[in-house]
Amino acid sequence: MVAIVSTVAYLGLEARAVEVQVQLSTGIPRFVIVGLPDKAVAESRERVRAALTAIGLALPPKVITVNMSPADLPKEGSHFDLPIALGLLAAVGAVDAEMLSHYVAVGELSLDGRINASPGVLLAALHAGGEEKGLICPAAQGSEAAWAGQVEVLAAADLLSLLAHLKGTTLLAAPRQGEAEAMVAGPDLRQVKGQEVAKRALEIAAAGGHNMLMSGPPGAGKSLLASCLPGILPPLSPSEALEVSMVASVAGEMEGGQIKRRRPFRSPHHSASMPALVGGGLKVRPGEISLAHLGVLFLDELPEFQRAVLDGLRQPLETGTVSVARANSHLTFPARVQLVAAMNPCRCGHLGDPALACARAPRCAADYQARISGPLLDRIDLHVEVAGVSAADLSLPPPAEGSEAVAERVARARAVQTRRFNGHGPRTNAEADGELLDEVATPDEPGRRLLADAAAAMRLSARGYHRVLRVARTIADLGGAETVGRIHVAEALSYRRVAPRN
Repeated sequence: MVAIVSTVAYLGLEARAVEVQVQLSTGIPRFVIVGLPDKAVAESRERVRAALTAIGLALPPKVITVNMSPADLPKEGSHFDLPIALGLLAAVGAVDAEMLSHYVAVGELSLDGRINASPGVLLAALHAGGEEKGLICPAAQGSEAAWAGQVEVLAAADLLSLLAHLKGTTLLAAPRQGEAEAMVAGPDLRQVKGQEVAKRALEIAAAGGHNMLMSGPPGAGKSLLASCLPGILPPLSPSEALEVSMVASVAGEMEGGQIKRRRPFRSPHHSASMPALVGGGLKVRPGEISLAHLGVLFLDELPEFQRAVLDGLRQPLETGTVSVARANSHLTFPARVQLVAAMNPCRCGHLGDPALACARAPRCAADYQARISGPLLDRIDLHVEVAGVSAADLSLPPPAEGSEAVAERVARARAVQTRRFNGHGPRTNAEADGELLDEVATPDEPGRRLLADAAAAMRLSARGYHRVLRVARTIADLGGAETVGRIHVAEALSYRRVAPRN
């Protein structure tokens, strides 16, 4: 007899169906797991053996063969412990195999029989719902699984309570959905003294989802401006919240079953490696750019990042996805982010101040800025010079307008874009491309002439030309204009980096 328990393997944000097949046969006792298991799966033999012993069940003195089908699909993670244990219990007759066929099981086992949390439970629950099955998962993640909707969830704290439920002696309570994440107030734009141009650029970036680079001396307020951005972005829609929560689930960062409401704001240190920022590693997991999906990826001290790591962002910024290639699999994670970066003009940071600039100026600035490749800079829509703040500016009273007023304008502009792109795919102007961009962002005749002249004078690439159009469309949306005019194009061009002359 072969006992079969359904579970899943995670490939990016896809939960792929896996059958755990357990067979007992005569021979010299041994415990074998086949089907491309990784180290964590191979070690599950000892965890399963100890967990069953802890609840008073010993493995039979037979050949135990566990096959994980399909055999050519890599199996990674400790969440296979529970389905292997349930398969063994079904094979020895301790659990009804027919009952188990109606569930998908995931969870890691402790040596004392407790069922511990494992990443990806929300994905497993959504997969189980698609297969019209229930889900067996750790009790700590029952509230997370409950977000999948009409899915029966058995959230057990240990093997004993799960067995008691399956036998009908003591029933497990159905878990409730976790609470939605609290909306925590961050820094307010009222804290920013001066910097009117930078605040205007930040509003445009928020309204259209555009990438932004701020350059200025230390202490000018670049990091403060970036930290104010989440406070003016609209909250996640229900579908967006599910997308963001799925990424958090597979990364093991969905705490207490709380579904996400705030747009992510990730700020990795400049020492981050390629796998940490883009994704990958020995056990492939999403990187910072995927954890910031539908939110903000803030890179402070941009030139201090390794150049190869920064160039690894070029393809995700263009496509909105990250593809991690391995010899036996290709994993894809979402990466539709808004890149916000900050940098000093040179290593000492005081390029424009003769009293403070180093002796190597301006050569040090050229060397420092050359660490960022031209193709990456070309993907940034808004380039803003952030001037130093004087003592006189700091003594001024707080600005009358704060994040709340700016957020209202941003929300109105986003609502216009939602209606415009309904059914076409893009969420914001920054995502519009091809014929759709030509249809919605073509300027009037004066604006078209200005853009043509500026493209030649500024040596804009085709990508840069289209990014100016997207920014101009956002500026028009903020102003309530139906058509992109010359004034909108002019402001969009003012934020564009001029290509260096040879």
